[in-house]
Amino acid sequence: MLTTRFVNGAPSWLDIGTSDVDRAAAFYGALFGWRFRSAGPDAGGYGFFQLDGRTAAGGVQTAPEQGPPAWTVYFRTADADATCEAAARAHGRVLFPPLEVVDRGTMAIIADPAGVPFGVWQPGRLEGVDVAGEPGSLCRVELYTPDIAAAAAFYYATLGLETAGVPFPTGTYTSVNPAGAGEESVFGGFVPLADDPAEAPYPAYWLPYVEVPDVDAVAARAEELGGGVRTAPADVAGVGRIAKLADPDGARFAVIRSEPRDG
Repeated sequence: MLTTRFVNGAPSWLDIGTSDVDRAAAFYGALFGWRFRSAGPDAGGYGFFQLDGRTAAGGVQTAPEQGPPAWTVYFRTADADATCEAAARAHGRVLFPPLEVVDRGTMAIIADPAGVPFGVWQPGRLEGVDVAGEPGSLCRVELYTPDIAAAAAFYYATLGLETAGVPFPTGTYTSVNPAGAGEESVFGGFVPLADDPAEAPYPAYWLPYVEVPDVDAVAARAEELGGGVRTAPADVAGVGRIAKLADPDGARFAVIRSEPRDG
């Protein structure tokens, strides 16, 4: 599970690009208790979703030519330029080159070899989100990809991410963690796109999970608010109870009530 004790390679930020930021604010506010706060007149409409005054995510209104509404996961790096160079050598593409965001840090957007976009964040004054791993905040991410081996090689070369096979009753899950950080730092995994009927019709992508106390109630509320339930609530042994959802504009995310860890 994620925490705000960020290390290089760990997810440290996420934001949504959406066709209607006010509608997104109303939806996620009703679902998670988030409140949207503008980053100011010079931020191009960018703002922060806050949970009890702590920043849980970012968001901005985007134009149709910028792509469909979607969440983007950002990974911490000590050097955004070097990470972009490593990604290009590993057959990724730099979609948005490193940009210094005032004194807060430096961001870039990269696509992996399967075309999946993700962000990197080199912290300055802003380390990352203020809250993670708690109810109403980001707690894990998963990559749905057509080629697990290729993804593992790319993200190792680019971000130093390490993978391991974890046995489950239904097969082997590929967990992922920052380099050298060990099992306690696992923040999600890689999932074969073709193995999940809910995902197979869609392009590969990173899926953010938000921790919630009641998955069934949140899924029902998402439908009431005009969103959709892509995968109904279900228990996953050793992980928790999960549901895959979409907001009213189609941006995909998941919710989870994580199983308590032993000890």
